[in-house]
Amino acid sequence: MSLHPYVLLLKKHVEKHANPANAAPMKKYMRDQFEYLGIKTPQLVALRKDFIEEKSLPPLKDLDRIARDLWSLPQREFQYLAVGLIGKMEKQLTEDFITTLEYLITHRSWWDTVDTLASNSVGAMFMRYPKVKQKYLKKWRKSDNFWLRRTTLLFQLGYKEETDFGLLCGLIEENLGSDEFFINKAIGWALRQYAWTNPKAVRAYVKATKGLSPLSRREALKNL
Repeated sequence: MSLHPYVLLLKKHVEKHANPANAAPMKKYMRDQFEYLGIKTPQLVALRKDFIEEKSLPPLKDLDRIARDLWSLPQREFQYLAVGLIGKMEKQLTEDFITTLEYLITHRSWWDTVDTLASNSVGAMFMRYPKVKQKYLKKWRKSDNFWLRRTTLLFQLGYKEETDFGLLCGLIEENLGSDEFFINKAIGWALRQYAWTNPKAVRAYVKATKGLSPLSRREALKNL
């Protein structure tokens, strides 16, 4: 299937700035998971900004197709562009866009895209649409896909006083004993973030929860 016209224009706009000298170390930093054009984040953000100023944001009805098309391209910068476009249109996202986010989280999965989607777009959608939150939390928290479980641990990162700490604790306890680095790191990160809001609660929880991995415990207490 051919690429969406918006994607073709964006691809052409960005590829002109490929830098093979940067591509190899960027690929190595990501443990050789993906190919790269070699465009570092500040330049990629500037290129995206210039493109949007010239062409405008795409219609909301096309965003699913555009995101999936960008996800299909081999170079990682195109996935970053998809995440950035979604972020720019976050306030417009309708309930059904959660299926797009689920697809992006479970395909070409790595922390760089999953964490941004989890803590921004998923977090915003779950706050705006309680029924979506209820349905997808129930599904994702029991998933065999640990990136979906990581998303459930991280979606409240920006909630601060609105964090449902009881929910977070429940999600953590369902993942205790995991030997997956990305789960144990997420547990620690979620606790560390909430510690800025309620350090007493986090300190007490870490002390009382014997099953926390050393990594989770260390991350949770890093700023306390």
